[in-house]
Amino acid sequence: MSRMIGVDVGGTFTDVFVLDEASGSADVSKVPTTRPDQSAGFLGGIARQVDDLSTVGVVVHGTTAGTNALLERKGAKIGVITTRGLRDVLEMRRRDRPRTWGLRGEFDPVVPRDLRLEVSERTLADGTIRTPVDLDEVRAAAKTLLSEGCMAVAILFANAYANAENEAKAVAAVREIWPNPHVSASAEILPEIREFERFSTTALNGYLQPEVSGYLDRLDAALKGDGFGGEFLIVQSNGGVMGSDTACRLPVRTALSGPAAGVIAAGYIAQTAGFDNVITGDMGGTSFDVALIADGKSMLSPQTAIDFGLVVRAPMIEITTIGAGGGSIAWVDRGGLLNIGPESAGSTPGPVAYGLGNTRPTVTDANVVLGRIDPESPIGGKLERLDVDAAARAIDAHVGEKLGLSTEAAAEAILRVANSRMAGAIRLVSIERGFDPKRFAFMPFGGGGALHTGAMLKDVGIARAIIPRYPGVTSAMGCVIADMRQDFVQTINALTATLDIAGLGRGIQAHVDAGMALLDAAQSRFEARDIEVELDMAYVGQTHTVAVPLDVKVAEGRVEAPTRSDIEAAFDAAYTATFGRLLKDGARRVMNLRTAVIGKRPKFDLATLAPKGGSVEASIIGRRKVHFGDAWHETAIYDRLSLPVGAVIEGPAILVQPDTTVLIDPGLAGRVDTFGNTIIEPGAP
Repeated sequence: MSRMIGVDVGGTFTDVFVLDEASGSADVSKVPTTRPDQSAGFLGGIARQVDDLSTVGVVVHGTTAGTNALLERKGAKIGVITTRGLRDVLEMRRRDRPRTWGLRGEFDPVVPRDLRLEVSERTLADGTIRTPVDLDEVRAAAKTLLSEGCMAVAILFANAYANAENEAKAVAAVREIWPNPHVSASAEILPEIREFERFSTTALNGYLQPEVSGYLDRLDAALKGDGFGGEFLIVQSNGGVMGSDTACRLPVRTALSGPAAGVIAAGYIAQTAGFDNVITGDMGGTSFDVALIADGKSMLSPQTAIDFGLVVRAPMIEITTIGAGGGSIAWVDRGGLLNIGPESAGSTPGPVAYGLGNTRPTVTDANVVLGRIDPESPIGGKLERLDVDAAARAIDAHVGEKLGLSTEAAAEAILRVANSRMAGAIRLVSIERGFDPKRFAFMPFGGGGALHTGAMLKDVGIARAIIPRYPGVTSAMGCVIADMRQDFVQTINALTATLDIAGLGRGIQAHVDAGMALLDAAQSRFEARDIEVELDMAYVGQTHTVAVPLDVKVAEGRVEAPTRSDIEAAFDAAYTATFGRLLKDGARRVMNLRTAVIGKRPKFDLATLAPKGGSVEASIIGRRKVHFGDAWHETAIYDRLSLPVGAVIEGPAILVQPDTTVLIDPGLAGRVDTFGNTIIEPGAP
C-alpha cells in the first residue's frame, strides 16, 4: 500500500492528489463538487485516478462539510442543557454588532430559546461546587429535547472548566437516555475560561455532529466497500490531521479544514524552494483565501468567527477570506459602482461561459472574454468548451452598458475590481500587521489564483511569486503533507508569583500523555514526535492575552516543568515582541495552558514532481491574442508540465495544465526551478 490520496472539497471543484510513495510520481484531477451530498464528488474524483483502493494506505480529506453547514445554517436540530440563569449566553454573545457603526444587528443562535433548558446546579469560579446538579431535572430536560426532535444536545454548565464534576454527572445521565453519540460537554470540548466562547464552541460542535459524522461515516463505508483498508484522516483547522473517529466527535475542529491544508502545502513548497516568508492566495470558485507564513511558520489564531456570532474557540490557521473567487458575480449598484461578490455562481450553475443557466457575469467570464482562459480546454472535466459569446453578452448587459464601456474595457474593469479586493486582503495580513510585503513571496494557488499573479505583484509591491507545480490541487497536496496534531487547553488563572509550578508540570504531562496515546492509536508512521507548549498570559487588569511559547524538555515521555523565572522571561520576550515595551512593576497572570502534540508524518521529495527533460520550443502548443490593459497581444501558449527545469519564459505568456492556467503578464518572466515550481519576477528591461 504505497499510495496516499489527498482530497479537498471546495465550493466549485473537488481536487484529488494521488502520490505513489514508491516511485515518487503524482496524479491529479479536478471534478465538480456535488451538492448537497459532497461524497459523490469525493468518491468520483478518487475513482478517476485509482482503480484498486486496496493499494492505498492513507486517504486524507480536507472538508468543507462543517463550514458549509455553519454558513448555510444547515446543521442539526440541537438542544442545550445549561445552568439555571444562563440560557441566553449564546444569544447575548459579547454584545458585538455585525456592522461596527450600525445601531442595530440581528442574530439568531443555532439553538432557539425554547430548546435551551435550564437545570439546578452551580460551580463557582474557584471550582467549589455550591449546588450539586439535579440529575432528575437533567433527565427530564433530555427527554423534553428528544420529544422536540433534537438530534444532538450540548451540556453547558457554568465554570465547568474549573471543576467538571457537575457537568460530567449530567453528561453521564444524558448519555443513558440519548439514542445516539451526539452529546457534547463544554469541559470536554473546551476546558477554558470565558463562558460565551466555551458555550458557543460546544453548541456549534453539537450542531455539526450529525451532519459531519453522517457524511464521514458514508465516506468511510464507501471506501471500505471498494476495498480500502488503510487509514482515513481528516484535516483540522490548525493544519494538522486527525482520525475520522475524532473528527466525528469534534467536528467543530474541521471548520476551514480545506484552506488550512493549502497553507500547509504552501509552507512546505516555499521552504523547499528556499523561501521562508510567503503570502498565500487560494482562489477557488467562491472565495479568495489569504494567509501569511513568516520564518517558515504559519500564524495560528486561538479563535475565529465563522460568521457573525458563530464563534469557534480552537486553534486555527489565520486565514482571511473574501468573496472574490472565479465564480464571484460582477454587478453595478444604484450609485453606478462596480462590485464583485460576495454572491457566487459556484459550481452550479457556474459562470455564464459554462452555459448552465447563469446570466450574470463572473470573474471567470472576464478572464474568458479577454483570452486568458482557453475556451476549448476548461478545467475540471465538466464541460467540453466554454461559451465566449455568452460571457461577452452578459458582461455587456450587466456591466458594459451600465458604465458605458466596451466589452473588453468592462471585462478589464471586472478584473481590476477583483484584483483590488484581493490586494486589500493581502495588505490586511501583511502591512496592517507590521510585515513588509517586499520581504515575502506570493504563492497563488487554487483553480484561478495563478491568473492574477501579475496584478498582485504590481498592486501590493511583492517582489516575486512562486507558482507550485500543481496550483489547482495544492490544498489536496497539503492533505498528504500535513502532520498529525492534537491540541489541548486548560485554564490556570493564577499569578506567576503564586503559580503552582508542580501543578503546571502535571498539566503539561497530562496533555502529553493524552496526545501520545492518540498518536499511538493511529495507523500512521511518524518520523518524529514534537511537543509545543504555550501559555496565554497578560498583566493583571488586562483583558487580552499574548501567546508565550515555552521551551519544555521531554525525555522518554516525561516532562520537565519550566521554572518560574523561565516563564517570566518568556512572557517579557513575547510581550516586548508584540507591544515594543514592558509595563513597569506590572504583575503577570497565567490564564491558560496550551499544548500541542505533533506526529511528524514522512514528507515526499518535491523534486520527484519536477519535469524530466523536454525543451522550451517543444512546449509551445499554440498562440492566441490575449488582452492586457487596453490592447490585444499575440501570446504564446505553453504546456507548463513539459517545460524543462531552468526554462525562462518572458511575458506575455500563458502556461496551461489540467488543473489551472498560469498567466505571465508583459514585463514579467517565469523561471522553472528544480522542483517544477515557476518563479515569476520582473523580466529583463
